[in-house]
Amino acid sequence: MEYYSLNHISEQLLLTVKQNKDTTKLKLELSFTPFNELINSLKNDEEKKAFWINIYNAYFLILRKELNITKPKIYTEKIIKIAEHYFSLDDIEHGILRKYRYKYSLGFIANLFAPKLIKQLAVTTIDYRIHFALNCGAISCPPIAFYNTENINKQLDLATQSFLEHETEYIYAKKEVRTTMLFKWFLKDFGNFKGIKKIYKTQLNKDISDYSIKFKPYSWEENLNNFIQ
Repeated sequence: MEYYSLNHISEQLLLTVKQNKDTTKLKLELSFTPFNELINSLKNDEEKKAFWINIYNAYFLILRKELNITKPKIYTEKIIKIAEHYFSLDDIEHGILRKYRYKYSLGFIANLFAPKLIKQLAVTTIDYRIHFALNCGAISCPPIAFYNTENINKQLDLATQSFLEHETEYIYAKKEVRTTMLFKWFLKDFGNFKGIKKIYKTQLNKDISDYSIKFKPYSWEENLNNFIQ
């Protein structure tokens, strides 16, 4: 019997969603994966990020298109069954991928009372680039890509660079940068305003050290199936 890694299965689930095919078999495979296999398969942050980003993006579309769940309930319903445990999209994003940060704290406050399950699965270090990989079905969301453990760092860099190039406006006369609201919502994840400026230097080779930063309105108009071609 051929063995497929959990990361491969997460990619296949996302691909199946993209192709509008039946996801039942893959969802069942993920549902009944033994929990110790999940733990043993996702040993480091690279493996965790690749798997859970794919799962988040696939399940947002599954919940929205197959089950017709809308916001805000779509984020909070614990109906995503992975390794015999139930998760919500918020569990995946703010619990696992953001190391159990409170959702509305700009990233400054950790949830010290997060369930043991979430703490056991969470990444060791918060990676700001995940914000440019997670898609919540809105026009202003980053597009959906397929992530794998081997290339996760290159892929996240590319996602960050592509998204920021598309979203950023430079008002040179005013020394002002207008950019995505994601920076404001998760400010601490990005290292505050100083960190945002460093990201522009690191990712886009843009020196905005003496620029002011303004945040553009976020369009919540629905835009499903926004996959990178």
